[in-house]
Amino acid sequence: MSKNLTSRAEDYSKWYNELVVKADLAESSAVRGCMVIKPYGYAIWEKMQAELDRMFKETGHQNAYFPLFVPKSLFEAEEKNAEGFAKECAVVTHYRLQNDPDNEGKLRVDPEAKLEEELVVRPTSEAIIWSTYKGWIQSYRDLPILINQWANVVRWEMRTRLFLRTAEFLWQEGHTAHATKDEAIIEAELMNNVYAEFAENFMAMPVIKGVKTESERFAGAVETYCIEALMQDGKALQAGTSHFLGQNFAKAFDVKFTNNEGKLDHVWATSWGVSTRLMGALIMTHSDDKGLVLPPNLAPFQVVIVPIYRNDEQFEAVSEKAESILKELKVLGVSCKFDKRTTHRPGAKFAQHELQGVPLRIAIGPKDLENNTVELARRDTLTKSIVEIKDISVTIKNLLIQIQEELFTKALDFRNEHVTEVDNFDDFKKVLKTKTGFISAFWDGSSETEQKIKELTKATIRCIPMNNKMEEGKCVYSGQKATQRVLFAKAY
Repeated sequence: MSKNLTSRAEDYSKWYNELVVKADLAESSAVRGCMVIKPYGYAIWEKMQAELDRMFKETGHQNAYFPLFVPKSLFEAEEKNAEGFAKECAVVTHYRLQNDPDNEGKLRVDPEAKLEEELVVRPTSEAIIWSTYKGWIQSYRDLPILINQWANVVRWEMRTRLFLRTAEFLWQEGHTAHATKDEAIIEAELMNNVYAEFAENFMAMPVIKGVKTESERFAGAVETYCIEALMQDGKALQAGTSHFLGQNFAKAFDVKFTNNEGKLDHVWATSWGVSTRLMGALIMTHSDDKGLVLPPNLAPFQVVIVPIYRNDEQFEAVSEKAESILKELKVLGVSCKFDKRTTHRPGAKFAQHELQGVPLRIAIGPKDLENNTVELARRDTLTKSIVEIKDISVTIKNLLIQIQEELFTKALDFRNEHVTEVDNFDDFKKVLKTKTGFISAFWDGSSETEQKIKELTKATIRCIPMNNKMEEGKCVYSGQKATQRVLFAKAY
């Protein structure tokens, strides 16, 4: 497995694309814009899924599954949502193929098999879910409904990049129904906090919690909460969103309930989701020119043991000790692997595990057996130390915690160093060009100013930070009165 990567400084985009493929995370498929997630990449996604799923269930949510196809009439019911996703929709018009009589072996759409109603392949599931909720909800006793689904969605993107933007991607989408506006707002904020907790505690990725401007909101939402992260190239990445939908979908699908006063009212709603885009965020937050750097909390294997030997006798002796260490670590809940492949030399194994970001590597050979020691290598700092075998479990347990914390601190320091306050448009453009990162600047609140800044600089308002300080100032572009600073950045 080759580990020679283009350096980040030379070409960050090329470095990212090469790393995803060479680290065996994913590759492009035969379908334009779609990817194959390979076993190692999927193992990371499974760990993300497991932790998020646990967090969802701890907050009272249940998993369900809804159809991939959405009848076009249902999709059109909530106008803003339909309009927002219209250009990204894939649509099924026929349900059968038949042999082409003029071309042996070729198939064509059977004109007799045209669907009575076209089906949209879900870009998001609000329409199909809210049409279903109509039959589930009659009274306040039926509320709240707290549902999540793990699924795939299709958004027909024209420019794609593995994990970051693909025509089909994996995600989870929560869809909840509530009796009151306040309950729904609390739910939307709660789930945004869950995403932030996951990003920081498991991905070791610091995020800024905020709300989107009107032009950046989810189509059909009253308010969109978000978490924004900063990648090593100074671009922002929206890592998760949670939407307060008001009564928009309930009204579109006529979902009403009898409240505890006996009056009929429309239900209040939220939706929220994160996707395999988190894989791209994880890669770009920590990795280096040698390959992946994975936080221990999400690494498929936290520790790999590589035997060093010259003959079968040495291999047996080393393997016996390695298996003993393996068992000891597994009892402590450490995920580990004994790489005893005979088809690869130790150097090749070291290179592979370094490229794939395994947090800790143990090398053990005949001399180590004599000395009752092992060589322990950290992936994040690329440092090595000699550890006595009797201390190996405690050392590794403590080191994994330390690595997780230090990766977060390193990323947080980088983020904090790349939040720059500016008060005029010349400085705004200069920072974007030379320093990059988040720019904290006054904005007059108008969509016209927001759009003009985007046209001139390609920077967008990433979020209005939660608990933002209200203060008087002048808009960085228009010079008009402004009441708070917002965060701008170029973004993925």
